[in-house]
Amino acid sequence: MADDNRLGAYLKARRTKLNPAAFGFPQTRRRTPGLRREEVAQRANISPTWYTWLEQGRGGAPSAEVLDRIAHALMLTEVEREHLFLLGLGRPPEIRFKRENDVTPRLQRVLDALQPSPALIRTATWDVVAWNRAAAAVLKDYSAVPPAQRNILRLLFLDPQARAAQYDWDSVARFVVGAFRVDAMRAGAEAEVQPLVDELCRSSPEFEAMWRDQDVRSHGEGVKRLKHPALGEIAFEFSTFAIDGRPDLGMIVYNPVSKADGERVQALMRHQAQSATGARE
Repeated sequence: MADDNRLGAYLKARRTKLNPAAFGFPQTRRRTPGLRREEVAQRANISPTWYTWLEQGRGGAPSAEVLDRIAHALMLTEVEREHLFLLGLGRPPEIRFKRENDVTPRLQRVLDALQPSPALIRTATWDVVAWNRAAAAVLKDYSAVPPAQRNILRLLFLDPQARAAQYDWDSVARFVVGAFRVDAMRAGAEAEVQPLVDELCRSSPEFEAMWRDQDVRSHGEGVKRLKHPALGEIAFEFSTFAIDGRPDLGMIVYNPVSKADGERVQALMRHQAQSATGARE
């Protein structure tokens, strides 16, 4: 195999790591470990000759559909599938949106370690799936909201308290709608968010008008100003982070712009903790 045939080398390496018995293939009289080429072709529903040519670096570039079939046949993980597409087509595969709202305990510990900075994790469809105590104190106590209603757009447009907390609601709302549109399309989740879009269009003329404007925004970083019922006016610098291995999730961290603001958040959290303890006693 030629040294520059990286696709063929990768395919061969992946198929030799598979156990034939796990796929119902006999293990007798095998000179090399793993699946045979014709067995991979059978699982991928492609011609054995064509698959052989791919491993040998012949026949030209495969199609995305063929690579998808081979990825399935070889039981590739998402990162392995992406690597296969980069080798075969020079680009990553199109995003396949998956609705997975679970957050690992490790990610929750990361959020908790960021206090007194409010921090949360949201999906590509802007459902909030994890948050820390600072976020509950400053932004929203999401535990008091039914899981199906923990959507940032739904709260911003339909929750009067969330609306009243914004320093400039109209500007914030336009920014959120534009960034949401980009995230949903980037994640391939346009079909999944359509029911939410339809609901908000029916319930909020303002959302309908902003959605029809077709504006797009980047949600990377900026400054968020709030009118908090206990803290008064307070400002945060926010940054958005991708989570490696979870393209469906993003983390948003709100850092108080001053030491004094951070101390105010800490004081509020202590007060709420003491009130909760007193209520249980």
